[in-house]
Amino acid sequence: MPMNPRKLKRMAADILGVGESKVWVDPAQIVKAAEAMTRDDVRGLISQRIIRKRQDAHHSRGGARILHAQKRLGRKRGKGKRTGTKKARSKPREQWMARVRALRKMLKEYKSRGKVNETYRVLYRQIKGNHFRGKKHLQQVVEGETK
Repeated sequence: MPMNPRKLKRMAADILGVGESKVWVDPAQIVKAAEAMTRDDVRGLISQRIIRKRQDAHHSRGGARILHAQKRLGRKRGKGKRTGTKKARSKPREQWMARVRALRKMLKEYKSRGKVNETYRVLYRQIKGNHFRGKKHLQQVVEGETK
């Protein structure tokens, strides 16, 4: 007596470790597949490639690539797209570190050019103490425009 095709698929799914919808039975060999009676018979059909596991459906990255290209151009970054506070999106500590590094690099250049000599340490400490708003502010102080 041939095996019920539903039962065959259920048994094969259990052996393959997938759901019943992922089990494929070769339509040309359906009669041979129905003759299987035991789990060993089903394993034999799997090794003969009469019963196979269907591949998972792949998730296309096309949309993601388009979205990434848009974001590189500055689109889709408006107020409505933002979740998280301003401080969560760019940490104040990291902003400060970036500014300090830029200012210290600039101060080093001034020292090598001879624009700053005896005031170097004072300016270095002022940079650490968050005295300067940015590179332009440091430039103004060094060139003697403002104090």
